[in-house]
Amino acid sequence: MSISPKYQPRQIESKWYEYWTERRFFNSKPNPEKQPYAIVIPPPNVTGVLHMGHMLNNTIQDVLIRKARMEGKEACWVPGTDHASIATEAKVVAMLKAQGIDKRNISRDAFVEHAWDWTHKYGGIILEQLKKLGASCDWERTSFTMNDQYYQDVVKVFVDLHNKGLIYRGVRMVNWDPVGQTALSDEEVNHREVKSQLYFVRYFLEDSDETITIATTRPETILGDTAVCINPNDQRYTHLKGRKVRVPLINRVIPIIEDEYVSMEFGTGCLKVTPAHDLNDYELGIKHNLERIEILNDDGTLNEKAQRYIGTDRFEARNLIVKDLEDSGHLEKTEDYINNVGFSERTDAVIEPKLSMQWFMKMEQLSKPALDHVLNGDIRFYPAKFINTYRHWMENIRDWCISRQLWWGHRIPAYYLPDGSYIVAESQDDALQIARKKHPGLTSNDLRQEEDVLDTWASSWLWPIAVFNGISDPDNEEIQYYYPTMDLVTAPEILFFWVARMIIAGYEFRNDKPFKNVYLTGIVRDKKRRKMSKSLGNSPDPLELIEQYGADGVRTGMLFSSPAGNDLLFDEKLCEQGRNFANKIWNALRLVKGWEVEDIDDPGNRQAVIWFDHRCNQAIEEIEDHFAKFRISDALITIYKLIWDDFCSWYLEMVKPAYQKPIDAATYKSTIGFFERLMKLLHPFMPFITEEVWHSLDQRSDNDCITVSQWPAAGDYRTDLLKQVEKVFEVVSQIRHTRTQSQTPVRDKIGLYIRTSNQDTYQAYQPTLLKLGNLSQVQYVDGIPESTGTTFVVRDDEFLLETSNQSDPEQDRLQLEKELEYTRGFLATVEKKLSNKRFVDNAPEQVVNNERKKKEDAEAKIRTLEASLGKR
Repeated sequence: MSISPKYQPRQIESKWYEYWTERRFFNSKPNPEKQPYAIVIPPPNVTGVLHMGHMLNNTIQDVLIRKARMEGKEACWVPGTDHASIATEAKVVAMLKAQGIDKRNISRDAFVEHAWDWTHKYGGIILEQLKKLGASCDWERTSFTMNDQYYQDVVKVFVDLHNKGLIYRGVRMVNWDPVGQTALSDEEVNHREVKSQLYFVRYFLEDSDETITIATTRPETILGDTAVCINPNDQRYTHLKGRKVRVPLINRVIPIIEDEYVSMEFGTGCLKVTPAHDLNDYELGIKHNLERIEILNDDGTLNEKAQRYIGTDRFEARNLIVKDLEDSGHLEKTEDYINNVGFSERTDAVIEPKLSMQWFMKMEQLSKPALDHVLNGDIRFYPAKFINTYRHWMENIRDWCISRQLWWGHRIPAYYLPDGSYIVAESQDDALQIARKKHPGLTSNDLRQEEDVLDTWASSWLWPIAVFNGISDPDNEEIQYYYPTMDLVTAPEILFFWVARMIIAGYEFRNDKPFKNVYLTGIVRDKKRRKMSKSLGNSPDPLELIEQYGADGVRTGMLFSSPAGNDLLFDEKLCEQGRNFANKIWNALRLVKGWEVEDIDDPGNRQAVIWFDHRCNQAIEEIEDHFAKFRISDALITIYKLIWDDFCSWYLEMVKPAYQKPIDAATYKSTIGFFERLMKLLHPFMPFITEEVWHSLDQRSDNDCITVSQWPAAGDYRTDLLKQVEKVFEVVSQIRHTRTQSQTPVRDKIGLYIRTSNQDTYQAYQPTLLKLGNLSQVQYVDGIPESTGTTFVVRDDEFLLETSNQSDPEQDRLQLEKELEYTRGFLATVEKKLSNKRFVDNAPEQVVNNERKKKEDAEAKIRTLEASLGKR
């Protein structure tokens, strides 16, 4: 079989992805003989294209699903997209505007048809891009939150919750996006600190020329004031109790009210109350029965109730009213002020608190099981630190505003009757049947459906259930088999948006959790710790990275520094490291397949084979532990070191035949077996090169692919044997270093003297020492002879290498003293770490054991160095 001199990812990746999908290796159906393992993809917005966050999230999901598939589980990864009401509507409005069409001039049906056309044209882009990454989804299961069945499920759930009294309609203060012209939930508002102005405005009392001063950051809302509030305990304003003031510029007379809500320390201690445009003022208004005057239109311009600046944008009106307040003597002063301002997550418009008739979902009762089952461990978060964040949100949950003033989305199934009442039903026909019980003469023309659609999250919260048709057919085979799913991989920023709500839905509609584990990725940041974004120009195009480094290189590059829940500091050099790793594997393949094999006996290789088998079993145990704790990055690094260091740098060098010499058949067979085992371990992380190597190592049948091969199981291993070989490798490394330092040519065979209390270690691996150190002989002595050469120490053993240059005794002594000083410093560092109770109690057991081993080795080396110096 001819093997290309260079690894060519572009051709190999397209070849194998097509091969896998043609043979339907990624497809899944319920199989009672196998353990189910299901993952539902966090559905990307239908408007989306692949970005670095998607790359990280979906790479982790693919690693988990590929491993589960190889473990013999019925692995099912469900892909799909979210209809993304706000984002998609904005895209379609922009598209129509470019065509000279105004949304307001066409019908709702016509607009929705344009939205579907846009979705069909662009909606599948991101899923096709995921295939380039190697995502092994069951593409035949691709779902969409606006599919007919999904739409019916959303409507059915709305009706059910309304009938239970958990959905209601009412006027409330909402977060209003004047650009998107829709209400937003609290979680769809991003708060940022903004440099603002604090305006100190004089209000004249109704019956005198006396004034009081009020501080505000939003002077335009003065026009909607219906009271001024003071703290009843504020002695400065006792004389104002029961009096009235005039609203500046418009002279509306409003009362001075008292409430302990007012802070006596902020501003002047007097608060203007605008119940229609501030949440806290709204609550005060209800408490004190104040009038609510809405001065803003939906687009953020001022309306007739403002009396001034009608039709002017709110921020322009702010500038105008400040000038007028100054000219009229009402503006006392202004101060610079840092203000926490809410911005729309989608349009980045400044949010306006606004009274609006909306639909709400009662959350207190619904959310309790979702909190309890996370706190009791039924659902596990990785890392666990996010449990506290989750608990804080859930314990302070408010009713969910689920209506949006849009056309694209799930239209709320409420139907209004001519008398203003409404009926909630799954269809207009059902609504008509219900209505006729009270109004027999009604026809369908008498019913008017609610114009609003549901919040996007009010559909995607059903995702783990709806993709298996578990709402409309709760007893079907698929939902019974795959639900609850196993692992959810997502970002912490949607922990409440989506994760919490899916858990709520799971217990409400299935009385069970939607998934068992939640793995929360970090945010992908650049080397300067800035979040990657188009505006900063610091976010590389994932497809360009794949083109340059190969999908396997990018996948491993993303995971090399991606601990769960911690931000990933992305550096393109990590992708380069991933590509170099692929090249290393490819060169190892070419080396092994280039050997001539003969049926001969070579006992010198037996210890190498035994050692690597034990080392591989030890590594598999470590890898399984990492996966069990969702330390995906650590699992990859363990495999990386096993292949690069143990297999390529040591094992292959140990068994590699001399130039133009054959390798014995038994060692070759073991080497091929090791190579196959390593490729299986690496496959979930680097699926393409491992499949190519798998087929290059041996002749395979059509369906004998690594993607459906059996995951390696850890066998027995001897820790003492591994420690012995590790010590031998240290000696070989020191021999190579000493050769370089003494300028002794690598080709020259030289002798080695060893003073040790344990000759068995070196005698067992003497062929390795002779071969890798290019030694002429190894002699064991009670004392290092005074002969030409260079001495060195490894742990508690002393060595003399017969280098070509006579060493200087004084230089040797100085070198030993320097090494002793360094080793003592190293030991102090390790002891300090081990004396830290927090480290010992919280670090993984393996990490702590490694530190203890470092301590033992350092102590042994210090003893040997001290003994060696004592003889000089």
